[in-house]
Amino acid sequence: MDRNSFYGPVDPARDAGWVDPPARKGFFTDTSICIGCKACEVACKEWNAVPEDGMSLTGMSYDNSVGLGASTWRHVAFIEQPASSGNQESGVRHDESHANLDVLALAGGQGDPSPPPASVDLGMPLPTLPGAGGEDSSVPFRWLMESDVCKHCTHAACLDVCPTGALFRTEFGTVVVQDDICNGCGYCVPACPYGVIERREGPKNDHAVGVAQKCTLCYDRLGEGMEPACAKACPTQSIQFGDLDELRQRADVRVAELVEAGVVDAQLYGHDPADGIGGAGAFFLLLDKPEVYGLPPDPVVTTRALPAMWGRAAMAAGTMLAGAAMAFLGSRR
Repeated sequence: MDRNSFYGPVDPARDAGWVDPPARKGFFTDTSICIGCKACEVACKEWNAVPEDGMSLTGMSYDNSVGLGASTWRHVAFIEQPASSGNQESGVRHDESHANLDVLALAGGQGDPSPPPASVDLGMPLPTLPGAGGEDSSVPFRWLMESDVCKHCTHAACLDVCPTGALFRTEFGTVVVQDDICNGCGYCVPACPYGVIERREGPKNDHAVGVAQKCTLCYDRLGEGMEPACAKACPTQSIQFGDLDELRQRADVRVAELVEAGVVDAQLYGHDPADGIGGAGAFFLLLDKPEVYGLPPDPVVTTRALPAMWGRAAMAAGTMLAGAAMAFLGSRR
């Protein structure tokens, strides 16, 4: 099961040779309700025995894993922006009507608090509450959070270039690496347009070290009728798992709701079967441009030009053979 078309809308499982496969499975990640809890990262590591990949903060907000890799099959990105989300009133505002309110007195049950004593000027700089300077001093702010994962492309270049068959297409339409077959050649690493696959580094006595690693969409759990660990652990249902066609319909409704609510930049990413990878098995609802999240804006399967290259190579070889034959025949006259 290793065939894979290079372009065009197809059912990847049937294209790979599966007879009467189940409905294609996938992820719809709605970043508008992601709270950045990282439960998905932890659940992925726990279930798949993925080793830790750094516990220190990197300076990229609350991001401590930076991106997807051999030991990061799920990555929660944190992006801080000086912007509000739709009609949301972000930033901290100072309410002058509560300027003289004694909250301690209120907490003690004194319903009519007396004004606080006048302050004494000691020549020290006075602290200012955020937003105390009025409307103009309120700074819009929002966090964009996104749980990224392997896209399980319809046209998967990683699968095309694998010389051993370690990468294969499952009956669910996903792409899985078999540790015991991978020879660690690394051809799949630059082939991925998203930079997802990586060879794991670490002690040589670990069978997973030196071979390609990435999300399997919990292939073992799917085989038992269970959902992937990350989707199971997500407390807000930001990561939704199910039949891909149903997820696409659900996503269309959700993005329309957000746009109507004023979130005009809400958009789907990777859901279109006519895009450069034939549509992703894991697609996203984003609140800004893909590149803001570190995603390529218009990814194309890197092996798309292979048929044309093979055609030109065959033509060149035929021309050389024809020239050699003519030269040979000419020399005999």
